[in-house]
Amino acid sequence: MIKSLYIRVIFTFLTAVLVGIIIAFTITFLIYQEKMNENLQTTLANYGQDIARIYETVSLREADLIVSGMKLLNSYNIRIYDETGQTQYFGSLKGQNPTILSMADVKKILAGEVIQVNPSITSQSLLGLSMKTESGTKALIIESIASPSASFTIKWLTTFLMYFLSIGSLLILVASIFLVRPIKKLTDATRRIASGDFNIKLNIKQTGELGTLAQSFEQMMFDLRQLEQMRRDFVSNVSHEVQSPLTSISGYAMALKQVNISDNERSRYLDIIISEATRMSKMSDSLLKLSLLESQSQQMQLTSFRLDEQIRRVIVAFQPQWSARNIYFDLNLKAAMLTADHDQLNQVWTNILGNCIKFSADGGMINVSLKQDIKYLTVRISDFGIGISLEDQKHIFERFFKADRSHSRKYEGSGMGLAIVKQIVSLHQGDIRVESELGQGTTFIVTLPTTMAAD
Repeated sequence: MIKSLYIRVIFTFLTAVLVGIIIAFTITFLIYQEKMNENLQTTLANYGQDIARIYETVSLREADLIVSGMKLLNSYNIRIYDETGQTQYFGSLKGQNPTILSMADVKKILAGEVIQVNPSITSQSLLGLSMKTESGTKALIIESIASPSASFTIKWLTTFLMYFLSIGSLLILVASIFLVRPIKKLTDATRRIASGDFNIKLNIKQTGELGTLAQSFEQMMFDLRQLEQMRRDFVSNVSHEVQSPLTSISGYAMALKQVNISDNERSRYLDIIISEATRMSKMSDSLLKLSLLESQSQQMQLTSFRLDEQIRRVIVAFQPQWSARNIYFDLNLKAAMLTADHDQLNQVWTNILGNCIKFSADGGMINVSLKQDIKYLTVRISDFGIGISLEDQKHIFERFFKADRSHSRKYEGSGMGLAIVKQIVSLHQGDIRVESELGQGTTFIVTLPTTMAAD
């Protein structure tokens, strides 16, 4: 088995060319063979009639002189038989053996019958017909000689094939180099990617299948480069987020070892340790949840339910937080049925409403509206809190990102909530976007299909 693509391409091309030439030559030969035979027989008949007419018109001596001087004797041999079997020859067979005719055949010709021998392209052919002369009826035999043009044609074809195959093979070799070169580039690029190098430029300008493959490969490299950057950012962010609570826990645990601290300080230190441990636990839980959502290893449980009722229950669940700060809600929730994963969407409203309550001023207001058309449900949740800058709006759905970093200690959180929201909405074939202005508040707009399409 030929394993090298380069050799396989060359072998395939050469085989195709050779087989094509043989088939074309065979078909051409079969198509024109009958025509060539017909033309050859017609020529023999015309020559025979012309010679017979000469012998019928002039004297026997003059006719012999005329025939012996004809140029056609270079390609034809002429034999004339009389009734006694005597033979008169004109021209030369040029080393070839003449076709033997029996006296029975000669008598048939003398009797007026025309005899033909089926010809081929490169062998002799023969025509016999009777003619009248001043000395009586005679049998005229015209036999063609394998013409020099036939052997020349064979030699010409042989030479042509040799040069054609040689030059064609050289051209195919050159073409194969250009054909295989992009594949070699792709192979080298694959090795470099396997070693962790994603900064590769293929510079393959070809079109067709190889061009499409190169474009797909470059897109894959771009995606892998982004994935690698995300992985590095993720590791960096996790390290940073974990390091902070661990430092606090370690520091306050060492402070607890002091014997001269008061009970109040000891209690405060323990509260801080518990708080930091709880924050780490929540972050770990959020990471696990986001990982399950991204891998889609957790199958969605689709059910039909009232979306407006679900949002109301989430708001009621937050009552201790918003009532303690005198925050009130303006609801415009029309009855709407939705087919989706109830628990996952419950997490969406919990995360968004939790953020709105967290970043709203005391005594503020949060607007929640729900609208429905033929295909989609649109939920708008607006607060009038601190708002988000235009630059931060580009990143708020990234994991670990905290838009209000200047107040990161005041507003607790891992920065994972909106990343989870984004992933859940995407899994439900929906869309989420944010509208915000610093100091004016923030609006989250979630659009969901009323019924999910099957994947």
